[in-house]
Formats: sequence, C-alpha cells, structure tokens
Amino acid sequence: MPASPAPQTSRSPFVRLADLLASVEPGRTPLSAAVGEPQHAMPDFVPGGLAGAGGGCGRYPRAEGLPAFRTAAAHWAGQRYALPRPLDAEREVLVLNGSREGLVSAAVIASRRVGARAGRPAMLLPNPFYAAYAAGAELAGCEVVVMPTTRETGWLPDLDALDPALLARTVAVFIASPANPQGAIASRAYLERLAGLTRASGAYLFSDECYSEIYLGAEKPAGILECCGTDFDKVLAFNSLSKRSSLPGLRCGFVAGDADFLKDYLAFRGVAAPQVPEPLQAVGIAAYQDEAHVDASRALYQAKFDLADRLLAGRFGYERPAGGFFLWLDVSASGGGEAATLRLWREQGLRVVPGGYLARPGADGVNPGDPYIRVALVQDLDTCGEVLARLVAGLS
Repeated sequence: MPASPAPQTSRSPFVRLADLLASVEPGRTPLSAAVGEPQHAMPDFVPGGLAGAGGGCGRYPRAEGLPAFRTAAAHWAGQRYALPRPLDAEREVLVLNGSREGLVSAAVIASRRVGARAGRPAMLLPNPFYAAYAAGAELAGCEVVVMPTTRETGWLPDLDALDPALLARTVAVFIASPANPQGAIASRAYLERLAGLTRASGAYLFSDECYSEIYLGAEKPAGILECCGTDFDKVLAFNSLSKRSSLPGLRCGFVAGDADFLKDYLAFRGVAAPQVPEPLQAVGIAAYQDEAHVDASRALYQAKFDLADRLLAGRFGYERPAGGFFLWLDVSASGGGEAATLRLWREQGLRVVPGGYLARPGADGVNPGDPYIRVALVQDLDTCGEVLARLVAGLS
C-alpha cells in the first residue's frame, strides 16, 4: 500500500466547515448534527461526585491518576472484556484528559521507543480517520499513510493489502472499532490478525475504543486487549467517558496495555501533558462503577437508528451501522459532500460535515470521503427526528 500525499499539518475538519459556511446564511433556525458531542442527560451522580471531591482542587493532581481511578478503570475493563488476565492498575493503566490528547502524545512516545525502521518512519491510519491520529503522527515526525476503508472492505482497513515493506517502516497503526464515521465493528479474528501483523513488524498498535459502549446489536464489540495474549506487548487501548457516559466535557478517560510503553509515556506526560483534576476522576470512578446510565443511553441510540431505518430506507446508500452514532451517507446525487453540506445549510439550516474533511486522498489522488456527509445523531430523539426530516427534505 503506497503512501498517500498529505499536507504537513492537520487542519480541524470543523475549522474547514466553519470556513465553508461562513458567508452563507442558514435557511432555517440553525440545527447542528456536525459534532460528535453526546447530549444525552447527564448521569445523576455527577453533581454529587464533583461536590464531594472538591477538596482535590487544592492540590496538583498526579499525572498517573488517583489509585482509586486506575483501579476502577482496570476493574471495569476486566468486567467488560474477556481479558486473558486482570490488568495491573499500577503498571498498566493511566488516566487521560480524554482519549484525544492521549492518542496524540502516544504517537510521540512510539516514535522514540520503536526500533530502527526500514525506510522513512510511517504511521498508518484508517481513511477516513479521527483528526488526532494524523496530528500525533505529524508531531512525531512520521509520514501519514492512509489505509482505505470502503464498503467493499467492510469499512475497515483491508489487512491483505498491507505491504510488508510498508509495515517494515511503520511506527504505529491506529484502529477504531466501532469505526468513526462508518460504525463498523472489527471482529475478534480481525483484531487478532492486526495485532499479529503490527507486532511482527515491531510497530505499536493503538486501538481507539471510545465508542465501545455504543453498539446497536446484541453483541458487544471486542477490545484489542482481549486479542493479543497475556503480555499486552506493543498494544494500547484508549477509552474515555465522553461517549460511554455522555460526559464529553469531563475530559476523563484512560489508556491500558503495554507496561513498558506506559512507563515512558508517564515520564513524558509528567512534564508535557494536562493532568486530570481529582474531582473529575472522582466522577470517573462513579461512572465506571455504574452501567445503568450506559444501558439507558445505548437504548436511546438504538431508538434513534430505528427512526433512521424508517426515514432513510432506500436513500443515500444508508445502512444501519453496527455501532457508533454517526450516519455516513452517500450524497453523490447532490454533487458530493461539500455541495450537499452547503445545500443543507442554505436551505434547511442543518449543519453536517463533508466526508472529505475527515479523510485524505489516497495513492490514486482520490479522497474517499468526498461523496459522503457525516451526520451525528447525538441529541434527544425528537431533535434527531428533526435532523432526519431536514436531511430528507433538503436533499430529496
């Protein structure tokens, strides 16, 4: 798989979206379905948790996190996944200020720890991808190489297409399951094979699992730490409470896996990364000890996609995703992602994201996201119904 042309620095898709729409007046009262920001009801335990831990504001938090938080995260992972052994909360779990900054700084540490590469160091990203992956790769001085994810590949990178010469110069591979934006879920067999390929090449595998609890069927998505043996060597799983608990403003999550990597990672984070305030960790502990609010939130997402099944059937290439909360819609008939985004804003006041802003051109020079828009179903059921109604009215 050859390298794709890429700019030297990443630019936020939302900055690009703001530029696109800046001179266009919305045709109706604005309604945003652009940002993946869960807006479900805040869990009841949040205010009390913050108030009860207010004393923690009087001291600097430790970079590794409270022992109680790390224990809670390790216990949750052990309950949620069929891990080959329990996580060591002291050595194999660290608190994060949300998964985004953790993914970026992990790329820097991988570039320092990995052995000599057979060529220009590269990091592999699914295409489309979460912008933080590219930012981390670029900060680490690595070439960004995109791996196509299409309907034909099941919306996941085609592992058969990975060139051994490319893997030999790879520093890290990023993967997300459920995928952002298409919602594909990687099977256990897929993750086992991916872990084997990356380890054999000497690269790290970073698994972004922040959508792990938003699945639309009965089967829970597998996690990478279930699929890599007992030592977790060169494998890291990233998770957060933003999606699971509808707490994007809490900025609290964790990373778990390779203990040797996390030792260097912690040393770096102790001087270069944001610490997580203790009151926020206290809420995180309560969140990881409660599944009722997660079940209720998941049921609401399922109801929203039930509605999408009815309103979007036969339109825009819609298929109910396996997980996540995004629609990934083919709007080629409306001129592609940018044209459809402008039309929806101009006529319906509906804000969505052009799919091309979430991807990069491949080796063939074609951006696979250009025909698509991404629509986030993050509000209450009635509001999401309005999003869908405006979508159909604006593009029919």
